[in-house]
Order: sequence, then C-alpha cells, then structure tokens
Amino acid sequence: MTPEAARSFTDVNPPVAEALASGRPVVALESTIITHGMPYPQNSAMAANVEQIVRDEGAVPATIAVIGGRLKIGLSGEEREALANSTGAMKLSRADLAFAVTQGRTGGTTVAATMIAAHLAGIEVFATGGIGGVHKGAEASFDISADLDELAHTPLIVVSAGAKAILDIEKTLEVLETRGVPVVAFRADVMPAFWSRNSNISAPLRLDTAKDIAAFFHTRRALGIAGGMLVANPVPQDAEIDAARMANYIADAQDAARLRHITGKAVTPFLLARIFELTNGESLKTNIALVENNARLAAAIARELIHEPATTSRRLKKQ
Repeated sequence: MTPEAARSFTDVNPPVAEALASGRPVVALESTIITHGMPYPQNSAMAANVEQIVRDEGAVPATIAVIGGRLKIGLSGEEREALANSTGAMKLSRADLAFAVTQGRTGGTTVAATMIAAHLAGIEVFATGGIGGVHKGAEASFDISADLDELAHTPLIVVSAGAKAILDIEKTLEVLETRGVPVVAFRADVMPAFWSRNSNISAPLRLDTAKDIAAFFHTRRALGIAGGMLVANPVPQDAEIDAARMANYIADAQDAARLRHITGKAVTPFLLARIFELTNGESLKTNIALVENNARLAAAIARELIHEPATTSRRLKKQ
C-alpha cells in the first residue's frame, strides 16, 4: 500500500484501493500514451478500451497520471477524459514527477514515472506500449531514456512490445544487460520491434506462459535480486507493419527531427507523430493493437502472481 509519507499528495482510485487491500490482481497503465502518444479522441477511446480489456481478463486497471498536482493511482472516467483532452500536459519521468506534484501541474507518466508510482501503491505488473531506450546517435547526444535505469531499480514486471522501433534496440539491450535487467520475449526467440514482430535481434530469454513469468519474478525476489524485468510481447501478426517498410518511415522521421533540431523529451512524440503521417494512420492502429495485446498478457501475469508465491517458496525449500 501507499507509504504514509506519500499519502498527502496521492489519490488511489477506490476500485484500485479495494483490489490491493483484498489481494486481487491489479495492472498499472501509463498515461504519456494518452497525453503525448495519440491524438484526441483516439487517445481517450484507446485508454478506456485498454482498461476494459484488463477488467475482462480478471484484473483491475490502474491508469497513473498527475492531475492538478495530485498523483493519481487509477483514474475515474471523467479524469481520464479530461487528461485525454488536456493541453500543455507535462511528460513526466523520475526527474520531474515530484516537480509536477509540488507545482500543481498535470502530466502523463512515462514508463519510469509509472513504475515509481505503481511501486508506491504496491502494484507489481505494468502494461505499456514500448519502453524508452537508447536513441540512435546516443554516442554523440547521450540521449538514453530513464526507463532503463528504472527497470534496474524498481521491482515491477513491465509488459511491452519491446523498445520503440525508433530507438537503437541492440544498444538498448546492451544497457539493460549491464544494468542486470532480465529481458524475456514472450513465445518468441527474437526481440519484437514495436510495430513489427521481428527485429532480427535474438531475445536474451524466452518464456511461453504467464505462470512461468510470474514464477521467474518471485524467484528473483526470493533470491534477493533487486529491480524489475521486461517482458517483450510481439504485436499480433494481423496488426504488424513489415519491419523493412517501417525502417524507411523511421529514417524519414529521424531526418526530419534532425533538420528541425528536435531534442530531449520532444524527440519521441515528434517521431511518433511524423510516422503517423507517413503511414497514413496505420502506425496508430498498430500501436493500439499492441497496447491491447500487452494489457491482456499483463492481466494474465497479475492473476498468476497471486498464486505463485507459495509455489515458489515450496520449490526453493525442496531444492
């Protein structure tokens, strides 16, 4: 549950609070996909639908955001709609989450900020679209997402379609390995590439069931290994965009970003918007499909986590 020190500026939505108190499965959901990832009204419809998918799969959704300086662990329908239609929302990570709270600001939480808030509330599973990572050209720009360090420190299972394909996936995996973060491809031997199922980069680890993912997480905890883990869940085959075709769109978008001197936190939203234009909206449809797919898997893992601790404990004692 939320620590006493954080309660004065944290609001836990009643269904989420009830689920956590009774030991029912909860899935955290980020909100930068609402504030910075999709246009209105698609962002609002997507967010509502993903929450319903989590419910249909037997878990309670907890969309996380900062609204008017309040850290929200789960949103009401009215709050979600207001966030989707907001202008000037901040894009919040570890560095500025507390700033937004103290200054009464509104913002969408990135992977890193969502992990922090979810852990505060006692949530162990988080579904997102794709994590941030090492940007191409990072050897000169040093543009590396705080998501990677957060995965190294905060004990959550993060279900995504891998790193966003606009990033350097191979270098992102290298950083995660250095940080000691396990990367598990779900029912695949290669890493997905967000809009595409195949990046042609071998996956470090593979697991084929939600039960095995839950057991892996609990065994890490039993062994005293800190940090979280990343589950890379390929986009459904009927929704993917061919990787070779996407590579051309990504290169075009990155050229445009360089010409316009787009840097820092503005890079990812700019690239996603440019790719949306280049694909005539196809990338958005795929983005929605992969987020929905990740929500289903995250809910299944959250259900398994409730039953797995005793099983893992017995297994370790026998060994």
